Amino acid sequence: MTNENHRQLIIIGSGPAGFTAAIYAARAELNPLLITGMKLYGQPSKTNTIENYPGFPKGIEGPELGRLFEDQAREFGTEIVYDMVSELDLSQRPFTVKTYGTVFTADVLILAMGTEYNRLGVPGEEALQGRGISNCATCDGYFYRGKNVHVVGGGDAAVEEAIFLTRFADSVTIIHRRDQLRAGAILEKRARENPKIKFIWDSVVSEIEGENSVESLVLKNLKTDEVTKVPSDGLFVYIGQTPITDILADQIALDAKGYIIVDEHMQTSVPQVFAAGDVADPLYRQVVTAAGMGAAAAISATHYIEALKE
Repeated sequence: MTNENHRQLIIIGSGPAGFTAAIYAARAELNPLLITGMKLYGQPSKTNTIENYPGFPKGIEGPELGRLFEDQAREFGTEIVYDMVSELDLSQRPFTVKTYGTVFTADVLILAMGTEYNRLGVPGEEALQGRGISNCATCDGYFYRGKNVHVVGGGDAAVEEAIFLTRFADSVTIIHRRDQLRAGAILEKRARENPKIKFIWDSVVSEIEGENSVESLVLKNLKTDEVTKVPSDGLFVYIGQTPITDILADQIALDAKGYIIVDEHMQTSVPQVFAAGDVADPLYRQVVTAAGMGAAAAISATHYIEALKE
């Protein structure tokens, strides 16, 4: 290990929290290094239109917002490495951060790895993943032009993506385990007024059938236990998210759902390690809150690094 691989601050993750932390840290002249991970721009990279981020009254595409974050971070001097962290050692200072290409050390870390979409865990899902099963309507919607597709979930993500899919599909059916949506009022109104969108309530997908691609879904009504089979050309799954914390290997305190526990300064249970964004936010999980947490984490990291120099 040489000094050229040592950094004052390393940020892991390239979503709104990671890039906002990088912007603040770079402006504080910490010369941060940001390691992107496999999912560049985080969850916004899979969101068609973001309408509730301040400054964009007409909305903005998720990937475009991510690119703007990156451009701004780079403009202020952030060093960006397009790689994935494979191992993290927090047992000694400086910390060791191993990627698939390089080994770095850092005085301070900001963890902003985000979350990944949950799976249904039903027969047929693994075999047909990527062959009619998707978590990204923005990425895959075009392939379902003229098709009849289904969306599982009842939150903002599910309803937003269902609306987007109506650009291509002939029909979009939302399957939800409850009898009412959890999505915001505006999104729900748009969905209910869209003639292409239908609803199946109180039901879950118990099996996905198809030879080489999705052909049908087996549904179970949770109130009546009735089992039915419906034809389907594609399934988009939005049933929540799980924080990406596998690289931590029990080195940091997590809550019961696996989210990193932080205090009001974004400090984790390990001194000099901060966390921000969805990986530490089981409640809100919004672009704007992730960005705010990233800013707070960078400010706290800056204060810590300045104190080291005194």
